[in-house]
Amino acid sequence: MEMPQPSPEILGRKRAVLDRLLQVLPPDAVIHDEAETRVYECDALTAYRCPPMLAVLPSTTQEVSDILRICQEEGVPVVPRGAGTSLAGGALPTADCVILGVARMNEVLEVDYDNRFIRVQAGRTNLSVTGAVEAEDFFYAPDPSSQLACAIAGNIGMNSGGAHCLKYGVTTNNLLGVTMVMMDGSIVEIGGAHLDAPGLDLLGVICGSEGQLGVVTEATLRILRKPEGARPVLMGFDDNEVAGQCVSDIIKSGILPVAIEFMDRLCIQACENFANAGYPDCEALLIVEVEGSEAEIDHQLTKIIEIAKRHDPVELRESQSAEESAKIWLGRKSAFGAMGQLNDYMCLDGTIPVSALPAVLRRISALSEEFGLPVGNVFHAGDGNMHPLILFDANKPGDLEKCEAFGSEILKLCVDEGGCLTGEHGVGIEKRDLMHHQYTPQDLEAQMAVKDVFDPAWLLNPAKVFPLDVSEARRVAAE
Repeated sequence: MEMPQPSPEILGRKRAVLDRLLQVLPPDAVIHDEAETRVYECDALTAYRCPPMLAVLPSTTQEVSDILRICQEEGVPVVPRGAGTSLAGGALPTADCVILGVARMNEVLEVDYDNRFIRVQAGRTNLSVTGAVEAEDFFYAPDPSSQLACAIAGNIGMNSGGAHCLKYGVTTNNLLGVTMVMMDGSIVEIGGAHLDAPGLDLLGVICGSEGQLGVVTEATLRILRKPEGARPVLMGFDDNEVAGQCVSDIIKSGILPVAIEFMDRLCIQACENFANAGYPDCEALLIVEVEGSEAEIDHQLTKIIEIAKRHDPVELRESQSAEESAKIWLGRKSAFGAMGQLNDYMCLDGTIPVSALPAVLRRISALSEEFGLPVGNVFHAGDGNMHPLILFDANKPGDLEKCEAFGSEILKLCVDEGGCLTGEHGVGIEKRDLMHHQYTPQDLEAQMAVKDVFDPAWLLNPAKVFPLDVSEARRVAAE
């Protein structure tokens, strides 16, 4: 397939910035061949693609500083990229941008077990953070489904969570400090190896900012002692709404499981065929896990099972071994891959109050009928973080547009029920125009004013997060 040729303006800018980047980076850290840059043309939201002008792969904070300083002086936009697992288009390039990938920045810099923290370069994968400390019986709590591949940089950018965030919180609850490079190349340290930092909560602003404010190169993360034990229980129900009500009742009881995960029939069947996890044949499945000492586990599960029995489950099975627990979780962790065997799909990410679960599930089912597209529901039910998977055929004209319209209705429903547009995937390009549905013009103005302070020229991660009708004029004015 013949690739489209960049415009003369982009080619001229490319030559200028390429010459300067090769003066501060090793040759193998600068990717400029047109065919090779196509590797970076999209992230996990593969419906949208655009090859970048260049891609760079720094290994140190100083190299990141040099890159950003050069790009600012040349007026070149920069798109930070972790592992490219963003499902919202958070790392989608523009044709005139430089992709700044942190994949080579994957070292452990410091571990302090007495003070319970680890300092890593931001390109290190989520799961390998736990891998660095598990020999001493510690772990890093946030565990997104993509934890084998996703980078800490992206976790910080999107404030990622995971199955166990109900008890341990999301990234912002486990992030102690960052080293961040501003667009002008200046290096700043925010927070650090202590529980709280004085002054403004800048760390809270940066976590979840989607690469709009700076490039995080190092992170200090909280590590925790592994619990004495953990045990999940499977609950099968003949109705999605009944399962949703069971979740609500468990939370209302005051019990705090480490995780409550939900899957509907479509996801159950896909995961069972994919992972042979031993899931029951039912309409809705809950995986509820508790942890602690054996006595604590028994006490909590007894109460949870009592609540579940009030909802007439078709199956109620408590794990009897570590091997059985691993199979139960393998099925859930395989959900996104398993659904990919059925068809193309778009994975959404919105949050709702737990009490709204039954009504929202009922409305999603009705919308599925209206749009004529199947939807599989798999999500972190304990904290209301939903991940509806809308199936469509990417090769069928109009199907993608229909899928996007369906997804917009689901996300607006989340907001209308008292939730928000994203729990952990971020806004990216997927939800930027829906920001009007959640925020007033004054709210958006306040958010853009923060970006003005950190990135006055609006060169970082362009065309993301903010609706184009309110952000483009600001970006042009900043040029």
